[in-house]
Amino acid sequence: MCVALPNLAVSPEHGQLTGQGLEGVYQSGRRLLSRCQLRVAGREPVAVQGRLVSADSARFVAVVRTPTDTGPDPEVGVERSRDAYGTERITLRSSAARPLRFPVEIAIGTDLADLGAVAAGRPGPELPASVHASGMRWSAGGGTHAVVTAEPPPNDALASAGLLRWEVELLPGGSRTIELRVRSDRPSRLSARTRSGTLPEARAEGDDARIEPLLRTSLGDLRALLLRDPGHPADVSLAAGVPWRCGPAPAEALWAARMALPLSTRLAAATLRTLARTQHSGPGADFGRIPGPLRDAGPHLPPSCTGVEATLAFPAVLAEAWRWGMPEQELTELLPAAERCLHWLRQAAGEDGLLPEPGPFGARRAETQAHAHRAALLGADLLEARGRPGAEGWREWARALRHRFRERFWIDDRAGGRPAAARMSDGRPVPHLSGGAAHLLDAGLLGGGQLAPGLLDKVQTEQLARLLGSPAMDSGWGLRSLGTKEPGHNPFGHRAGAVRVHETAVAAGGLAAAGYEKEAVSLLRGLFDAAEAFGHRLPEMYAGEQRTGDSAPVPHPAACRPAALAAAAGIQLLATTLAGIRPDAPARTVALHPVRCAPLGAVQIAGLCVAGEPFAVRVSRLGLGMVEEAADGLQLGV
Repeated sequence: MCVALPNLAVSPEHGQLTGQGLEGVYQSGRRLLSRCQLRVAGREPVAVQGRLVSADSARFVAVVRTPTDTGPDPEVGVERSRDAYGTERITLRSSAARPLRFPVEIAIGTDLADLGAVAAGRPGPELPASVHASGMRWSAGGGTHAVVTAEPPPNDALASAGLLRWEVELLPGGSRTIELRVRSDRPSRLSARTRSGTLPEARAEGDDARIEPLLRTSLGDLRALLLRDPGHPADVSLAAGVPWRCGPAPAEALWAARMALPLSTRLAAATLRTLARTQHSGPGADFGRIPGPLRDAGPHLPPSCTGVEATLAFPAVLAEAWRWGMPEQELTELLPAAERCLHWLRQAAGEDGLLPEPGPFGARRAETQAHAHRAALLGADLLEARGRPGAEGWREWARALRHRFRERFWIDDRAGGRPAAARMSDGRPVPHLSGGAAHLLDAGLLGGGQLAPGLLDKVQTEQLARLLGSPAMDSGWGLRSLGTKEPGHNPFGHRAGAVRVHETAVAAGGLAAAGYEKEAVSLLRGLFDAAEAFGHRLPEMYAGEQRTGDSAPVPHPAACRPAALAAAAGIQLLATTLAGIRPDAPARTVALHPVRCAPLGAVQIAGLCVAGEPFAVRVSRLGLGMVEEAADGLQLGV
């Protein structure tokens, strides 16, 4: 997957585009090229390697045996470089001791199908081509066109077969390059990746060699997934993932921006502005809510509303961005939208003081209560700091929610108890243990490097840590979305047993912050091991199969890769979990709470941003954190 949204190139490992499955070059959701097959001297090259060079480009290496080869070794090498923007460079190199002359043919074609139709297995037939300038052109209904041009121009172009042909002569040790460019007659939206300042460079190194490629790949994938707001092109936010969800996803965009705060507050600010423009502003029950689609919630719960999740995330992300150093002007601009989110929360809460999901079922999900609790506490922090009314009222509301949650959601049993996944509208608890319980440990960041109180008390938190660290939940590769002992468990279920990288990262961070390092480190190491197996490009999820001595993580066929939350998880794991960075830019302090057992040995991270200035941190093999670069006047807190 070569990605620079809205551009995308999907290639098999051998590099030949055959038109099968999702293969092809896409622009703004349209497949401009589905087939691009190379033949040299009448033969298909023998592929020897295919790999990503960066988030938006791939390199394929092959060799060709020609009829005139004098020995057992191939004398022609082929290198193909393909990027997401639709450019491919094909370089032929000779190792022969004599001049070589042979034909080079490239068969190209397209169906101009929509990505959704391709994904559903209904792409339609390949379209007839016409010779156009130095290449081919295709047309479909609605004025859709695609053009492939070649440099140098081919000696022959056969439209009926979609064939471009060159006669190539290579001197001993010589090379020849053919460049193809795929474009639409319609101008493409400019890739948001050109705004490099949104996510600046960061570097990491350490005793564990996997640290550097994980951060580098995570950064590249986040940049590749940036989308511009069409009406406000200065603002960018993250698409959920490729290839299935290339459009905006409000809740996931906010959570990913929150996890990327150690890099910069710019992405969070742009995402918040983009979503504030979608917020319901008319009178009625929806006033203040951010719209969002429904999402499957697993086998035991009705679908959840991602708009509710985004609405509750908004004030929390804004508050934490302010702690990381969001400029006052941006905070002032966004605060009214956060207040509207809190207004909606107050109006939407039920008579029982819990927040139900919209719709006929009215389930009170534990995860939603955690988001509401965080929004109330961090929202109160913002209101108080800006001299706005209501801060103490929201703290009291959060205290009451903690009391109700501990009383109504905790299910006692002989094993020590567990939190219910939800309470249905009739009061019936849903007792199944799911990965969503990790959000109960994610309290949010307050001032002075302190974390907000959680929904669970100390005894309940300890029991939840044991449950999340048990073999039923910890697969060895990460946290399962539903425990193996629960009815309906399916290792490939989106929220029924698959490992979801975002939930695993949230659990690892929450467990570490609460002092349960053994359980946190097991999840963290599982993610690092899985990342290595996936080439350091983590998918959004993978199968929740139990890890054994000779196993590898099993890919999920419907997972996005790259995915915004999975890429942002790499940032969070390094900066806020391992290094434990907790800034308070308004107070000009930053605290470090690294994982004391230093599970990856010494770690050094540079190119981060706190209080608007470069920030670098080092964690020693003894688990001691040290600031190596910081803004002038920034003091080390506790």
